Amino acid sequence: MGRGKLAGMDNEHHSHWEQRYAEKPQIWSGRVNARLEEIVPQLDGDVVLDLGCGEGGDAIWFAEHGWEVVAVDVSSTALARAAKEADKRGVLSHIDFQQHDLTQTLPEGPFDLVSAQFFHSMVDMDRPAILRRAAATVAPGGTLLIVDHGGAPPWAPEEVRHHVFPSADEVVEGLALDPGQWERVRVDSVPRHATGPDGQQAELLDNVIELRRR
Repeated sequence: MGRGKLAGMDNEHHSHWEQRYAEKPQIWSGRVNARLEEIVPQLDGDVVLDLGCGEGGDAIWFAEHGWEVVAVDVSSTALARAAKEADKRGVLSHIDFQQHDLTQTLPEGPFDLVSAQFFHSMVDMDRPAILRRAAATVAPGGTLLIVDHGGAPPWAPEEVRHHVFPSADEVVEGLALDPGQWERVRVDSVPRHATGPDGQQAELLDNVIELRRR
């Protein structure tokens, strides 16, 4: 497993996510995110950066579909779980798991695709700045794909339900990328049916931002 320059193992981001992953043996479903599965087969490329890879669901899917993957997360627990699952499914050699506090460090690239799927945190961070730096690692002709929550699921904790999620257009405006260098391929909101941890049913909104570097 690769390792970025994590700025102190007791930093706020690392501590928050270690506590989160300590709650259960598995936090996420392990399945690829739906919008990514829908969009990525239409893209050309070989190398992808997976921001905030968690337990590796997307990274493993990428590797199983022919991509070479650099997958980063701040949580050592999440990365260990992801690497174990990737090894179990025979794709570990195609994934470079790296530990980064993305407020401090980021892999250099270049990448044909940078994927940020539901890259949200209740810990304060300058998310637009991180995504802007990530965009700078996209190769010419490559894609920055951001999929965000349009709002909190009704079963989310109270602090999440009160969080203000930016719209897709607000995300693009916050990135402040040079329009001469970037093409807006898709910037919209899409409904998705979802099932909560206790079987609750709801329709959620995904904000989809697909930008191509000219």
